[in-house]
Amino acid sequence: MIRIRPKHFRWAVLAVLLAGILGFRFIPGAGEVYSQTLYPAISTLLARASSFTSLLLEEIFVIGAALLLVVFPFTARRHKKKWTTVIGREIEIMAWIYIWFYWGWGMNYFRNSFFQRADVAAATCQENVFLRFLHAYTDSLNASFVPLSPSHRPEIHTYEQEVKNIYQSFPEHFGLRKPCAFQHPKQSLMDGLYSAVGVLGYMGPFFAESYVNPQMKADAFTYAHELSHWLGVSSEAEANFWAYQTCIRSSVQAVRYQGYSGLLPYILVNAASLLNENDFKKWTETIRPEVKEHYRQLHRYRQDLYNPFMGKIQDAVYNWYLKSNRIPSGQKNYAEVVGMILSMPEEWWY
Repeated sequence: MIRIRPKHFRWAVLAVLLAGILGFRFIPGAGEVYSQTLYPAISTLLARASSFTSLLLEEIFVIGAALLLVVFPFTARRHKKKWTTVIGREIEIMAWIYIWFYWGWGMNYFRNSFFQRADVAAATCQENVFLRFLHAYTDSLNASFVPLSPSHRPEIHTYEQEVKNIYQSFPEHFGLRKPCAFQHPKQSLMDGLYSAVGVLGYMGPFFAESYVNPQMKADAFTYAHELSHWLGVSSEAEANFWAYQTCIRSSVQAVRYQGYSGLLPYILVNAASLLNENDFKKWTETIRPEVKEHYRQLHRYRQDLYNPFMGKIQDAVYNWYLKSNRIPSGQKNYAEVVGMILSMPEEWWY
């Protein structure tokens, strides 16, 4: 009788799961199969398992894994383990974390592009089309403005269900999974750290959790952006696209304004690159003064919380992370949202 040792069985499972990641990465269309069939079930299971607490299990897991990787070699050597054994275990721990990340959420990076799922061609750079969009967008931005006090901090619970309901209405061919009633943004013990590196929110891949930074006055746009990641969107540009589309469809004027104002930083980047200096200045003068003042106040407030040294490290790491996961433009991907909007029929513009 052949007896299979536990470690051999464990390694066999690990090898199969790693091979699966490679298959989903390199076989055309396989990533979309994962997103449409496996991911909804996996994310529901993870979110349900972590829903017993309002604290982010992601933070506990990441900190715990980091401590394990640091402490394990010392404890193993104290128990006379060989260095080859120690290194092998360290590699195995990292492999299991890698597997959990990709099977839990990360294989959404390998799905079909937004343009394939929307069945549209990527918009080409046409100044007249951009200007038509720009003027209509600015009119909507100005009309949606809601006066806010400098100390105002948006409350997630006031718009969470509104955002989820709108996500339910989008056509199925875009490939978004449906929101779950029990999945809610969670609280962090490290708001200050996230503010120091400029993080407004994130979606955690290990426990299907989402986080919106209250200290940074993150609003409905940020929540809708992070929720889109939970719904299977990997591209930051596409997450911005859905955040914008969701918020501007709201019946609540404050949420609509948060949608238009949330897109404003990316509009500014695109306008500055496409328009000459004089035309850019003329356009900015058409923006309602109250909108510009709100934008300046919020920018100053967030800059006061930002730590340039820590922020640069985080930017470099995240830029590398995005490029390694089929987003070649790295953090510039966020501003590519405007191209996605312009690739759609005009009823999706504003």
